[in-house]
Amino acid sequence: MNNRRFLPFIILGVIALFVLFGISSSIFYTIEATQRAVIFYKFGKGLDKENVIEQGVHFKAPWNDVYVYNVNETSSDENMDVLDKSGLSIHVDVTVRYNPMPDKIGYIHEKFTKNYVNILVIPEVRSTVRQVMGRYTAEEIYSTKRAEVEGAIRTETESILQQNFVNAPAVLIRSINLPDQIKGAIQNKLQQEQEALAYQFRLDKEKSEAERKRIAAEGESRANNIINNSLTDKLLKMRGIEATLELSKSPNSKIIIVGSGKDGLPLILGNN
Repeated sequence: MNNRRFLPFIILGVIALFVLFGISSSIFYTIEATQRAVIFYKFGKGLDKENVIEQGVHFKAPWNDVYVYNVNETSSDENMDVLDKSGLSIHVDVTVRYNPMPDKIGYIHEKFTKNYVNILVIPEVRSTVRQVMGRYTAEEIYSTKRAEVEGAIRTETESILQQNFVNAPAVLIRSINLPDQIKGAIQNKLQQEQEALAYQFRLDKEKSEAERKRIAAEGESRANNIINNSLTDKLLKMRGIEATLELSKSPNSKIIIVGSGKDGLPLILGNN
């Protein structure tokens, strides 16, 4: 009897529970670690750009809309044909790495919606690649200034995207395809330049060696001149006498005739 009295309340509770489960997806939402969100209040102030929802489980009124953005760094690949400084067609494969600024996704959504990659990022990257590569020749893009080209594309792309609250830390040229004839001509020219540099290196080395020998010869010549200028007759006679005195001290038998040699130097006679 008492159970029948509570039966309507039990039925209402079960119905309420089913209703709650039915609308739970409309009032509860989860933001992952790599996501941020903003809310659009239909019956209030509209899009709340300033209050960005962080990761975790959150509650909202079922009539409000939540816009979730991935804020981790991602990449897109683009294949495109561009013209170099001379009007030569070049096919390039480009990769751009980007992510929306987490605290500015409300502004991105207001201006570009969640399709900001196709509306903003890709068109700006393609436009910048064409503009930058149009300032260089195919040879520079292909070989000598590739790093400079990549740096200019990244800098100019990042500048434009940051004005619209998107980071672009890298824009990379994966490959550059030229017509075979042009590519062969460039490679042949680069090979000739390397050979010319090697030849110039050998010439410079030989010139340095010749200069070293010339300096050494001049030094030796100056030394000989100094020695020759210092060897007077009196000095030679004095050195000869000193040498004779030293020899006379040896135990070997000998005959020394003083003043009888050439230039008045002593003669030494002996069987040893």
